[in-house]
Amino acid sequence: MEIATLLVGQAGGMDLGKFTHFVWQTWVEGGWLMIPLAGLAMLIYFEAMSLILRLGKSKVKKTPRSIWSQWIDKPEEGTGHIGDVIRFVVGNGIRNDDAILRVEAVKSKLLPDINSRIVVLSILVTIAPLMGLLGTVIGMLTTFRGLATASGQAVDLVAEGIRVALITTQTGLMIAIPGYIFISLVIRSRNSYLAFLAELETTIVQRVHKLEEAK
Repeated sequence: MEIATLLVGQAGGMDLGKFTHFVWQTWVEGGWLMIPLAGLAMLIYFEAMSLILRLGKSKVKKTPRSIWSQWIDKPEEGTGHIGDVIRFVVGNGIRNDDAILRVEAVKSKLLPDINSRIVVLSILVTIAPLMGLLGTVIGMLTTFRGLATASGQAVDLVAEGIRVALITTQTGLMIAIPGYIFISLVIRSRNSYLAFLAELETTIVQRVHKLEEAK
């Protein structure tokens, strides 16, 4: 994007002080709407990182089925979040008929909150470019109002006004694009956790059937 390219190009040809001044000047030119955009960006990235870290603590990808399936028979050997889930599900033993219901209880405890936060995160990310577009509309209205009362150098006035007005739109896009990447990472982590619970449920059902056949 234009702003990102310009920032990189400017950074390569100036020292840190001049680059900081350039960023600050661009920020100021964006107008008052840059402040809520900054707050929105912090909210989006904080919420996304919170979800990623929360799902990452389960370490589903780092604990293969060959390992946690052994914990079903020996739940005391289980470690981490997966070990806690298996101990809760197995309870007093795999013969317990409530094991399947406890898997559903784990889903109902964690997933509704995760899903609702994903929805909120998606809404916030969608708002970012729209808020940037609002800043552009406001800037364009200001430009045309100034153009109506100005005399001479109309082309320069319009060009400068459009340049400044587009700052908020580009900022909104620069916030939204990483936000969508974070959303995809969160959804991927959630789906991995769902896959683990599905495999756990299937494994328990198979073990229960084997035990019933052995009677």
